[in-house]
Amino acid sequence: MHNEGNYIVSLNQFTKWLGDRAEELGVEVYPGFAASEVLYNEVDGSVKGVATNDLGVGRDGKPKETFERGMAFHARCTLFAEGCHGSLSKQVIKKFDLRRDSQHQTYALGIKEVWEVQPEKFQKGSITHSMGYPLSKDLYGGGWMYHFGDNLVSIGLVVALDYENPWVSPYGEFQKMKHHPMYKEVIEGGKCLTYGARALIEGGFQSIPKCAFPGGALIGDSAGFVNLPKIKGTHNAMKSGMLAAEAAFTALSSETVGEGEERGTVFLYDYEDKLRESPIWKELKEVRNFRPSFHTPLGLYGGIAYSGLEAYVLKGRVPWTLKHKTPDHAATKSADKYPKIEYEKPDGKISFDILTSVSRTGTNHEEDQPVHLQVKDWEKHAAETWPKFKGVENRFCPAGVYEYVEDDTKELGVRFQINAQNCIHCKTCDIKAPHQDINWQVPQGGEGPKYYMS
Repeated sequence: MHNEGNYIVSLNQFTKWLGDRAEELGVEVYPGFAASEVLYNEVDGSVKGVATNDLGVGRDGKPKETFERGMAFHARCTLFAEGCHGSLSKQVIKKFDLRRDSQHQTYALGIKEVWEVQPEKFQKGSITHSMGYPLSKDLYGGGWMYHFGDNLVSIGLVVALDYENPWVSPYGEFQKMKHHPMYKEVIEGGKCLTYGARALIEGGFQSIPKCAFPGGALIGDSAGFVNLPKIKGTHNAMKSGMLAAEAAFTALSSETVGEGEERGTVFLYDYEDKLRESPIWKELKEVRNFRPSFHTPLGLYGGIAYSGLEAYVLKGRVPWTLKHKTPDHAATKSADKYPKIEYEKPDGKISFDILTSVSRTGTNHEEDQPVHLQVKDWEKHAAETWPKFKGVENRFCPAGVYEYVEDDTKELGVRFQINAQNCIHCKTCDIKAPHQDINWQVPQGGEGPKYYMS
């Protein structure tokens, strides 16, 4: 985690800058279009591209006057770079059984704000990481505070999604954390500019799936290349993209096709080989036992001690590989096993209510469209989830999307409600829902949060 001489930048602004450089080289970028479907070859089942979703479809699923059919993009080789828990990546992982030799993925939720602070409190280049408060010792996670730009401070909290207590609210924990003197002294008197949240990869080496499949490959966090101890993954995402591009160039340029013959399915054999020979593989293998060490009988403090020993002395040179426990959704236990957690009311200066925070994301979704948070049977979902978990969706969502509204006409006394227009595309619901019956799908067009500094 030593960062001397490195830069603190906005990843959002950095990727926009990279996009401009790519366009200068002739790459076509379509930021207003979201891929919603994987296209497969009818003959051999290989991936042959993606399609965007239809526009102008009403909430009832029927075409409106503004209806436009989605576009199909065919390609000999399709690289999936959707980030953590991509809606299409999870489909190809399942179809081609890419996890057959690896463990399930594990995740965390990162919640973040960017503040403009008073000049006398700004320390350009200062980096702070914390563990412990406000999280209980059975919760894995930590906070950060980065000073960058002109009087800007990025502050946030990461909470692992394998927590058991359904009364935990990562959003509530984050608001609580900001009142700790270490954070409060910096942001007090400042102005909160932006808010955001996103699921993050934590599985590491054990959870890397097969990355190549007929017609394409997974790159970046679609595969899961985050180095958790360093809290970094951008470098590995970029490197994996470079390796996949080189493998695609080799595969496509080495083909010899006779006159009248069709080109066959592309398989990036070189990509899997190059990954295993790359710094990505070496780096992640070295820290493979960091995250699962916190699940041993040694607990939080034992995990800290063990991971420190691995990082500074053993450097991964041990003959064992620790395993992750149950998937995050299966870790959630019954609400009656824990006392209800009551979070303090936000003061509107340091801490904020959830809708105020959502307003700072710039998120926008047309209401008259199919709900992109797909639950096949809302009544069944409520009947299976509410009695045991008492509205866990309300609390794991950092955007107020899910609600159980009091309703005397319902047998449960509550009605399950989805406020899809609030969604900030963090993917937590798709990961943490106890019965795995919420499917996050892309909304129409380029709708969603409009992050500009996160």
